[in-house]
Amino acid sequence: MKAEPLYQAFDSRPLSTNEDSRLQGSSERALRILFISNLFPDQRQPYRGLDNVTALHALQENYPCEIRVISPHPSLPFVGESSWQPRSIDLPFRPIYCKTSYVPKWGSRFNHHLMYQALKAPLKVVDKEFQWDVLLSSWLYPDGWAAMKWAREYRSSSVLIAQGSDVHHYLKDAKRKPLILEAVGGSKGVITRSKSLADLLAREGAEPAKLHPIHNGIDTQVFCQGDRTQARQNLKMPGDAVILLFVGNFLPVKDPLTLVKAFKSLSDSIPEKSLRLVMVGKGPLQKEIENLARSLGLLERLTFTGPLPSESVAHWMQAADFLCMTSRNEGLPNVVLEAQACGLPVIATDVGGIHEVVNEPNKGTLVPLGDLNAWIGAALEQIQHPSDRESILKIGLERNWRATAARYWEVLSNSVKIR
Repeated sequence: MKAEPLYQAFDSRPLSTNEDSRLQGSSERALRILFISNLFPDQRQPYRGLDNVTALHALQENYPCEIRVISPHPSLPFVGESSWQPRSIDLPFRPIYCKTSYVPKWGSRFNHHLMYQALKAPLKVVDKEFQWDVLLSSWLYPDGWAAMKWAREYRSSSVLIAQGSDVHHYLKDAKRKPLILEAVGGSKGVITRSKSLADLLAREGAEPAKLHPIHNGIDTQVFCQGDRTQARQNLKMPGDAVILLFVGNFLPVKDPLTLVKAFKSLSDSIPEKSLRLVMVGKGPLQKEIENLARSLGLLERLTFTGPLPSESVAHWMQAADFLCMTSRNEGLPNVVLEAQACGLPVIATDVGGIHEVVNEPNKGTLVPLGDLNAWIGAALEQIQHPSDRESILKIGLERNWRATAARYWEVLSNSVKIR
């Protein structure tokens, strides 16, 4: 049974005209925001931190603000500097990329200090020409801790963003937990990607009044209703096939191997149906996935697309029958929100904040973590009695980035401390 939240949540609801006007006119000059995070894209990793950069663009497009970016890139000590170049769309933020040393596993004792030192020089450069009002940082440790410390040094406000694993996993680390709570305590507020993340932080000792759950927006021009028949023709998929779609990294936390096993049982239980599993993404488990599929005689039923741009992912969502997730842990993944904007139901494990949006029977089914039979049963029910995609579509299309930016603006503008 889910615990009740300990705070009042912000959501991504559309603003009324009066509320929107009040927020836009709340500052006599542009609010200056300095964003710091390793989760920010560059030309070699154009999909890195897309939720962060999209939120920044939405803020700048809809509210009177100026934004600059510093993106520290963690790497092993003694590894030479690399050259990072921003995407052309991000040039207005004039991002500064810098290296920060990072030691895996036992580096928890000092990685936050390494991040703090790595930010010293770029902050000095930015400060000469851009005296920010608020420092916004994504990823609580080590980025958020270091950003909070530097905000105090420069006598500015700080607002942090909790992504997911930086709460779920890092709060279990005895060395990282007090540093995360220190970062939260020293900030003016913390934006969390889901209510569940805020609830977990509050239960571990964070001040509830500082926690602001804000769901990510989605690009409703891209993720929207499409012609299912046409989408399948364009993707060269059989019109009568039952298409299961996975979108994500091939990592243990996403547990794609369990999905392949479930797909095998599901295929065997309804041999009269032509089932296909489409896996969008990449990761270290890909070879294991291929080997398992081969051993189960499924390889020709699987399609590996590799990473895809948003437009292509949307086409697969328009063509698929439902989105599949067997994750062991999650925050509130964007892919669920994007699927709903395409009218696509979701079959997933009940982890993280997914229950916040897959909260009605027609939107799909959540099953207990580790219950493979329940997952197979939910998928079978979806195949035999498909959800009404039109009703899902109406809900999904309300979650746009402009609405999300309004919630960010509310938190950021209320946190301002003029230097």
